[in-house]
Amino acid sequence: MHQGYEWVATPPPTNQAPEAPRLRLPYLGPPRYRTPPRWGFPALAWRWPTAVVGIGALEEASGAVERVRGRARFAASALWLLAAVAVIAAGAEVWRYVLLLDSRTGALSRSVVQWSDSLVTTGAVLSIAAGIISAATVLWWLHAAREAAAETAGYAPAREDWRLLPGLLLPGPNLIVPGAVLAELEHAILRRPAEDRPRPSPLLTTWWIAWAASGLLFATTLLWRLHTSVQAQADGVLLSAATNLTAAAVAILTIRLVDRLSLLLAPIAPSSVRRLRVVRVKTQDAPTRAPRPTTATR
Repeated sequence: MHQGYEWVATPPPTNQAPEAPRLRLPYLGPPRYRTPPRWGFPALAWRWPTAVVGIGALEEASGAVERVRGRARFAASALWLLAAVAVIAAGAEVWRYVLLLDSRTGALSRSVVQWSDSLVTTGAVLSIAAGIISAATVLWWLHAAREAAAETAGYAPAREDWRLLPGLLLPGPNLIVPGAVLAELEHAILRRPAEDRPRPSPLLTTWWIAWAASGLLFATTLLWRLHTSVQAQADGVLLSAATNLTAAAVAILTIRLVDRLSLLLAPIAPSSVRRLRVVRVKTQDAPTRAPRPTTATR
């Protein structure tokens, strides 16, 4: 400090009067109202907004995808049942063929023959019932998948459902039409141009070949059963076993195909998505904020 000078620190000049200290009152509990207040949120459960443009279409698309997923699960359950029953029926036919071989050198037990006949008859009846249920559930899934694929691709299918039904059920055309329908469905799911020719994937091509082979083998078995010779009847037993095994293979391929197309339609299930809310963001440096002007109103 120089001689003759004294440094004194004073606050900067301001136009505002110093703020008086606030009086802190004791806590008297939460606020109480004589009547319900008129302000605040309405007493309603939270719901999706409907006034925003595009929300309605998004909900409809989500509903179509959920229908496809639900029907795909039903179809897969029925097809697994068909595969299991077909394998059991094939085993029963093989057992009958073994008994036919044993009967050439000696007599068979009556109870064993009765058990074999009962197992073959039960397997045939259950295979037919499981096949009808599987066909119904797959057609149910196909209807929903075609609608969802039309919304995804942006263009309608080439043929309507009522025009496809005869080709899917009539013997002969049902060996070709299902593969073509699934190829068109896969083409739309992959969002390929409508004017391009559908090109089935390797899985769909394999399924198509197995489906046609199973249909031809089934027809051959029915025609072979018309022969009355002993050798023809024995060969018919082997053909029946091969038909059941082919049906089980087609059922498993159908499960894989339905799962693949459903997954392409909806890679992520909307019901499994968790919605998060941002509570706090941690950063290294505090964000800079511009000074608030004194003329701004609150």
